[in-house]
Amino acid sequence: GERESARLMCLTTPFVSLSQREQKNRLSVCNKLCYAVGGAPYQITGCALGFFLQIYLLDVAQLDPFYASIILFVGRAWDAITDPTIGFLVSRSPWTRFGRMLPWILFSTPLAVVSYFLIWYVPVFEDGRVIWYLVFYCLFQTLQTCFHVPYSALTMFISEDQKERDSATAYRMTVEVLGTVIGTAVQGQIVGMANAPCIPTPGDNVTADGLNSSLLLEQEKTAYNIASGVICSIYVLCAVVLFFGVKEKKERMSFWQGIRLVMGHGPYVKLVMGFLFTSLAFMLLEGNFALFCCYTLGLRNDFQNILLVIMLAATLTIPFWQWFLTKFGKKTAVYIGISSVIPFMILVVCVKSNLIITYLVSFAAGVGVAAAFLLPWSMLPDVVDDFQVQNPDSRGHEAIFYSFYVFFTKFASGISLGISTLSLDFAGYMTRGCTQPENVDITLKVLVSAAPIGLLLIGLVIFRSYPIDEERRQGNRKLLQEQR
Repeated sequence: GERESARLMCLTTPFVSLSQREQKNRLSVCNKLCYAVGGAPYQITGCALGFFLQIYLLDVAQLDPFYASIILFVGRAWDAITDPTIGFLVSRSPWTRFGRMLPWILFSTPLAVVSYFLIWYVPVFEDGRVIWYLVFYCLFQTLQTCFHVPYSALTMFISEDQKERDSATAYRMTVEVLGTVIGTAVQGQIVGMANAPCIPTPGDNVTADGLNSSLLLEQEKTAYNIASGVICSIYVLCAVVLFFGVKEKKERMSFWQGIRLVMGHGPYVKLVMGFLFTSLAFMLLEGNFALFCCYTLGLRNDFQNILLVIMLAATLTIPFWQWFLTKFGKKTAVYIGISSVIPFMILVVCVKSNLIITYLVSFAAGVGVAAAFLLPWSMLPDVVDDFQVQNPDSRGHEAIFYSFYVFFTKFASGISLGISTLSLDFAGYMTRGCTQPENVDITLKVLVSAAPIGLLLIGLVIFRSYPIDEERRQGNRKLLQEQR
C-alpha cells in the first residue's frame, strides 16, 4: 500500500507543480491595470508631440520651417539612437529588490517631465530658440526612452504564461489608446480655447489687428504651458502607479551575444519591417493632420475636436480588435485592420470641406488606428516565444527585441517628420497665414493620403511572408510549457 501511494504521488506531483506554476503566473485584474497604466505617459506625450509640435514650432514659436524640420528630424533620430543604447544599459544594470526595469522607470520620470514642460515654453530670446527646442526635445526623448524601453520589455517579465501576457497587453493597449485620447483632449481643448488669429497675406480679405494678435498669441503660449503642466502631472501619477502596482520577475539577461541571434531571426525581421512601413504611414498622417485640417479643409477652429474623434473611435474599438484577433488570428487582424483605413484616407482628400463628413471619416479612420496600436505589441511577444523555442539555451534577450523594434519605428518617424516639414518649406508654407499657396495644399494632401497609402500597401505585402500563424503560435506555446 505504501509503495502504491508513493507511485501515485510521483504521478500527481508534476500536475500539482504545473498547477502551482500556472497560479503563480496568473495576474490579477489589479496587476494588469497597474501595468497598463504605465503605458499611458508614452502615448499621452507622444500624441501631444505628434499632433501639435509641428504646428507649435511653426505658428507659436514662429520658427522657420527649415529649422523646424531640423528639430523634428534630429530629435527623432536621436531618440531612435538612444533605444538600443538604453536597452544595453538596462540589460547590464544590476538586479535590485525592486527589479531591473522598474528603477529605470522611477528615476527617469522627474527629469522627463521637466524637459517635456520646457519643450512647450517659448523663451524670451529669439536667437537661441532653435538650440533651446533641439536640446530639450532630445533630452526628453532620451529620458522617455529610459522609461519606455524597460516598460516595453517588462511585458516578458510580469508572467511566463502567454495568455496572461496577451491579456495584459490588451489592457495595456486599451489604456494606451485612452492615453492618446487624453493627450489629444488636454492639449487640443486647452490650446483650442486660446487659438490666436491668422496673419493676413496679400490678397486675403482680412484686416490685421497687431495689438490684439500679440495678446492672443501670448494667451496661446500660456495655454500650451498649462496643457503641458497637466500632462506632466498625469505622467508622474502613472509612473508611481506602475512602480508600486507591478512585481517584476527575476530573469537572467545579456545583450551583445544576443544581437546576432535576434537580428537573424526571420519572423522578427519581417514583423519589424512590416510595422516599420505601417507605423511610418500613420506617423505621416499624425504629424500633418492638424495642418491639413487648418489650411486644406479650412477647419482651423475644429481641428482639435476632429483629432479627439479619431482617438475616441480608436479607444472604443480596441476591445473589438482584441476579440477579432483572438477569434480569427493576429495575421488576419493585421490585413483587415490596416487595410480598413485606406478608403477613408482617400475619401478625406476627395470630398470638399464639410465638417460632418470629416467627423464621420475621422471616426471610421480611428477604427484602423486602433488596430495599428494593438497589433504590433500583441505580436511581438509571439516572436520572442518563437525565438525561445528555436534557441532554448539563449535566454534573456527580451530588451533587445523591444529596444530595436522601437529604434526602427522612431528612426522612421524622424525621417517622416523631417521630410514632411521640409516639403512644406519648399512648397512655400507661410507661418500663421490665413491661407496657404496651392502647392502647400497639394503637399498636405500627399502627406496625409497618397504617401501613407503607399507605405501601408508595402507593409501589407511584407506581412504576407510573416510565418507565425495561429497554428505555429499555439505550437510554440505548448513547447514552451514543456521546456518550463
